[in-house]
Formats: sequence, structure tokens, C-alpha cells
Amino acid sequence: MPKSEESSTTYTIRPATLADVQHVIRLDTQITAVPKPEYWRGLFERYGAEGDDRFFLVAMQGNQLLGFIIGEVRAWEFGSPPCGWIFAVNVDPEIRLGGVGSALFDAMCDCFRKAKVSRVRTMLARDAQLLMSFFRSQGMMAGPFIELEKDLDE
Repeated sequence: MPKSEESSTTYTIRPATLADVQHVIRLDTQITAVPKPEYWRGLFERYGAEGDDRFFLVAMQGNQLLGFIIGEVRAWEFGSPPCGWIFAVNVDPEIRLGGVGSALFDAMCDCFRKAKVSRVRTMLARDAQLLMSFFRSQGMMAGPFIELEKDLDE
């Protein structure tokens, strides 16, 4: 994976290792205030292994985790051809706007290109303004599908 220079900070983007998971848990807990260690360990087990269609990348400066991104190649119903899906991205709040998120996004897109897909998608909550702004800044816009749901407790 490439090395990046942003704001005179050098960091490396690479596939996550088991040792990185504790840092991912710490960053996620810092941001969400909800510790989910089992969730992140499970994601690492599924996406951390070398593969052609699942990717768990981290941005590191020495031993410090700056951010991470997780995605996979999926084919969906309704005639959607295989494409890359990003379903987790996070950057340390202290360094946001420094380019780390964009570098992680670009590295994930490179993984998707190598997997022979030409489109990237994500899904997020309507009120996730920070994520919406981030993905829009990467050139993403509304796609051809609309999510519908129903509360099953009715």
C-alpha cells in the first residue's frame, strides 16, 4: 500500500493486522462512546484475511492508528452488477480534514479496481452529516436504489 504525506505527516496505509484491532476498538469507542470489541474482532476475522474481495485497511503513523476503512466486493439483488461497498470508515477526530480519510478512500478504491469492479457504493443514515459530507467530497452521489424498511414490531 502507498505511503502518503499530508500536512507534513507521513503515514502508511496497509492491510490491518490482528494487533491493529485493539486500536480500531479504541478509536471507535472514542467516537461512539459504545465499546464493541466482539464486533470489531469479528470484522477482522471476516475482512482481515488476505483476499480478492474483502478489505480492511488502516492508516498508521508508526504504532499510532490514524484511521481505518473496511469494504468488500458484492453483487446485490435487482440486477446490480458487482461493485465495491464501503461499510466502515473512521479517522481520529484530532486529525480530520488532514487528508487521511481521502487517502483511505483512494486506497480502498484501488483495491476495488484490482478486484475488477468499476463502481463504489455505501449506505449511511440520513442524519450522518459528517459521513455524508465526507463521501460527497470524494465525488459520491445518490445511486439508483432507494432503501425501504418497516419496523417489525408493528
